Amino acid sequence: MTHSSRTAIAEGVLTPRILSRKNKRRMVKSCALLLAPLSVGLAACSGGSSGNSLASAPYDATDAVAVNADADSTDVDPDKPLEVTAQHGDTLTDVVATDASGRVVAGELSADGKRWHSTGSLAAGARYTLKVSTENDEGAPGRRSLRFGTKSASKHLKVKLGPDNGTYGVGQPLTAKLSRPIKGREQRELVERALRVKSSPHVEGAWHWVDSKELHYRPRSYWPAHATITLRSYLKGLKIRDGLYGGKAEPVRMKTGDRIEAITDASSLVMKVKKNGKTIRSIPVTTGKAGYETRNGVKVILTKEPYVRMTSASIGASDFYDLGVYWATRLTNSGEYVHGAPWSVGSQGVSNTSHGCTGMSSANAKWFFNHVRQGDIVQHINSAGEKMAPFGNGFGDWNLGWKKWRAGSAVHHGQPLGSGPADSARLRPQI
Repeated sequence: MTHSSRTAIAEGVLTPRILSRKNKRRMVKSCALLLAPLSVGLAACSGGSSGNSLASAPYDATDAVAVNADADSTDVDPDKPLEVTAQHGDTLTDVVATDASGRVVAGELSADGKRWHSTGSLAAGARYTLKVSTENDEGAPGRRSLRFGTKSASKHLKVKLGPDNGTYGVGQPLTAKLSRPIKGREQRELVERALRVKSSPHVEGAWHWVDSKELHYRPRSYWPAHATITLRSYLKGLKIRDGLYGGKAEPVRMKTGDRIEAITDASSLVMKVKKNGKTIRSIPVTTGKAGYETRNGVKVILTKEPYVRMTSASIGASDFYDLGVYWATRLTNSGEYVHGAPWSVGSQGVSNTSHGCTGMSSANAKWFFNHVRQGDIVQHINSAGEKMAPFGNGFGDWNLGWKKWRAGSAVHHGQPLGSGPADSARLRPQI
């Protein structure tokens, strides 16, 4: 029998889930009467020679139930199991412990119905309501209810959820950054299940552990345009491991705008900007020259910066430059941008001359800057450069196929997880 068993009483008819031997014999006899007219059945189930009607209100089982948590106490140790014991010949029929947010504590009832103990952990710093149902040796039902609180945790797992509230492009991943490393599969699964994502319209998605302190969440494909996404943490008070409990985290409310995709072909030297699947502008560009090839793959816009100073020293380039760059849209932590490059207008659409960035005329760069937002997609194809890393240099999350993405989820039990980001990018701008 489990803690979820119930004893239902309605219109004078008892439907037991946990019965003593004596009650089982009585029920075999009395239940046959339920086939008779209802008035007869009710009279027949009047409780036998004891005179206690099964339809009567449950008795106060306070003296019949012992609990290792005092009523109204606030210092119950969450590291110890909650225990409930029946006394004076009574039997436990149901035990339910629930915290203020509605989470039910898992538990186990002994075969004889005399003892129940929690198998799930209590939360730290939480308030609980315990409801116990019993049955005495005459078959009459009893009830006991009490409230108690647990001690606050000394160590918390803090969680910073991202991005900030606002409207983003359809490529923006959700993030969860943890204050302490989580390495064990069971601990990771607990954390992952407590980070809940809802989207309207609904789409399939999954978490992926970037390393022991960071998770990213994304759908199978990009978010729908004009979607509403909410991310909440339910870790507060949950036991992660001995001495470590989940802390509070502010929720994220994110919306998406139009589906904007900028696809840059490093071979034809043209960027096509699409809005909801329709090309709205074709822009001549120049990308990375030999030795500074632009990375291939899908990138997510990180920031928009009206002015950035870029120097050759920042990336160790052999040819000197020190330029003020306008209308700069950042794609990587290492300094790859889409930006205005008036000095290379003659090469745009003709040859690749940059140090890795995507250069275009000032007018086109301003138009691009004004038509995109953080989270929009910029994809480079047909470049001789390396592939954009999934992690460590901005958001390259979309460069992992769905099967590999799900393999990084503790809930979906994928392959062993890596210990750190795949790319240790330099935080330097490059033109």
